[in-house]
Amino acid sequence: MNYEKQINNKIKTEVLVIGGGSAGSMAAIASGKEGRKTLLVERYGFLGGTSTTILDTFYGFYIPGTSNRKVVGGIPDILLEKLHQRKAMLLRPNTYGAGTGVTYDPEILKVVWEELVNEANVDILLHSFVADVVMEGKKIRGVIVVNKSGFTLVEADVVIDASGDADVTALAGYPYDGIGSHIPVQSLTTTFRVGNVDEQRTKLFNKNQMWDWMKEANQSGKYFLPREEGSVHITTLPGVMATNMVRLAIPDPTNIIELSKAEILGRRQALEYFRFMKDYLPGYENSVFLNFSTQIGVRETRRIIGEYTLTKEDVLEARKFEDAIVLCGAPIEDHHNQTGTKWEYLPADETYQVPYRCLIPKDSVNLLVAGRCLSATHDAHASVRSMGQCMGMGQAAGIAASLAFENNCRPLDISIEMLQDKLRSYGAILEG
Repeated sequence: MNYEKQINNKIKTEVLVIGGGSAGSMAAIASGKEGRKTLLVERYGFLGGTSTTILDTFYGFYIPGTSNRKVVGGIPDILLEKLHQRKAMLLRPNTYGAGTGVTYDPEILKVVWEELVNEANVDILLHSFVADVVMEGKKIRGVIVVNKSGFTLVEADVVIDASGDADVTALAGYPYDGIGSHIPVQSLTTTFRVGNVDEQRTKLFNKNQMWDWMKEANQSGKYFLPREEGSVHITTLPGVMATNMVRLAIPDPTNIIELSKAEILGRRQALEYFRFMKDYLPGYENSVFLNFSTQIGVRETRRIIGEYTLTKEDVLEARKFEDAIVLCGAPIEDHHNQTGTKWEYLPADETYQVPYRCLIPKDSVNLLVAGRCLSATHDAHASVRSMGQCMGMGQAAGIAASLAFENNCRPLDISIEMLQDKLRSYGAILEG
């Protein structure tokens, strides 16, 4: 599409990051810390993506098992420390044994993300969407973004696609998997929070009892609970509980008609789960509904075809790679289209390494990705998509983009040894 007559603003930057979620914000911070002129583009009026619009817990920092070992480090540690200083986080066990979670206050996290980005001297464009890309052969010369000010052409030496949906990758014509493949993408979830809960009384039941009550409620014919499992957990606020229960399956979450319908149905389903909670769960008798997630939570859409594709065998056999950029010990957590969730765990206290090549779209010249749109099979993706790993990927992508700029080369051609040395200098954990 030709936007030339409509473009009323042009920006030049060295590194452009599309998407201000956990991966994109971390990529921008790392790039900025490396001295690059960096621009971060985000569609909401705040940063954080899934971490501030949908969830309140980081997973992936700690592995399951008896060791409770921390496997993500570096710049993400600064974020955790800022939350800790504000008394806006706590550690808690995971409902399904997926390792200790870092639960935080999403509203405080919005400010923490902004502080980190500002401290790295990164420029931010909020309320901005990607409209198109400008190509020179296989190279991305610029990205066109649209917002209240109209169309802006952002020219960049290196682009990082942290959109979650691989929007830049798709617009540039690079191959991807996920939507449209023979394996349905994972289901979607509208999260919600409940207040005025008697936390002492909630200790009278466990998750298995709650799931049994869900089955009983469905069998009564008086409730419609598509997912007879899910979780409810404490938050940083007294008497406030957060849920992950709703389940909706659509073939293509990038199809705006399907996504719009899912948003509406997700909220309707959330209220039905709340009705169940008030009627069945001890401690919720006088509870009140507080809020829905800002948008429905999307687990999987496009996954790039990269220079390497992480596989199920890589995950479950805890494989190691010479171009490792982050560790992961998270189980495969596949929220498939049926009522259940499929869990597959690594050997006890083991981790696998995520290769840098998973962040490079095949045949690309100056493009990297970070976050859940990395190159991975459906099964492997169901493990590596945790926000801890997304931050680790972002940290690596930001440093790699800086190295590619400094050396005037493709991201594929940077020195892996130099990338890993820089990651370690920040405190990243690459072995384990």
